[in-house]
Amino acid sequence: MTEHLIILAGGASSRMKKSEDSSLSKDVAGQANTRSKALITLNNRPMLDYVLYNAREGGIKNVIIVISPNDALFKELYGDKDAYNSFNGLSISYAVQHIPEGREKPFGTADAVFQALEQYPEMQEQEFLVCNCDNLYSPQAFELLRKASAKNALINYDRDALDFSMERISRFALTRTHKNGYLTGIVEKPQSDEIEKFKDTEGKFRVSMNIFKFDGNLFYDYLKNCPVNVQRNEKELPTALLNMVADYPKSVKTIPLSEHVPDLTSKSDIKQMNAYLSNHFTSEDWTR
Repeated sequence: MTEHLIILAGGASSRMKKSEDSSLSKDVAGQANTRSKALITLNNRPMLDYVLYNAREGGIKNVIIVISPNDALFKELYGDKDAYNSFNGLSISYAVQHIPEGREKPFGTADAVFQALEQYPEMQEQEFLVCNCDNLYSPQAFELLRKASAKNALINYDRDALDFSMERISRFALTRTHKNGYLTGIVEKPQSDEIEKFKDTEGKFRVSMNIFKFDGNLFYDYLKNCPVNVQRNEKELPTALLNMVADYPKSVKTIPLSEHVPDLTSKSDIKQMNAYLSNHFTSEDWTR
């Protein structure tokens, strides 16, 4: 069991900035073009507020937010100290994802978690959760992961329960699991004649939405030595994860869950996210 969470918020948000939606106000479009997705205002609060709220409701107490260098707005909103700020029942700390010399963009999600563990060495010997800043995971997802008996785990979502277009869902990588629920692979765009092999024991296709539990004792070296994805020129968290699985089969337990995970990838998602939040969050939620 763990109460620690690392939230990845230091990415370049390239797809958000490149996308277009003429229906957005000038202010919101400006935020989408200049801010981390975590800080885009949705229903009068930053996106990250909702992620933090659900994490708190799921039993998380200590959060490390990975941010880009010189992103002062995070500290204006969540506490100006580098570590252990108090925010609505949570302890908020920051890890800066420094960009290596010669690069213009951060070096990927595996590098983000690695830099967090370098800046907070105690995490190298603890279990912790990792999630994106632009997906709204439920309190149940956080609770299932943090209470999992397995030291390494991920939420394995029912693909058909995700309320996205089929075109969008088809771009999600499918997970493969052992009959006992251990992760054996994550494959992007499997061949059509192979796809049936990806159904689990319940006959469902499962996808990862990038919410994980890791044991720092085992995973640290795989983050440190994560190879660069040639196509994307980044060090990616699934690569480090699968390298660990290759060396330690049955080391990562998958936890099935059937529910939607709202996502903030492009400008066209902003109105949908606002509508979802209007239906699922009220001002009273924040005072509990």
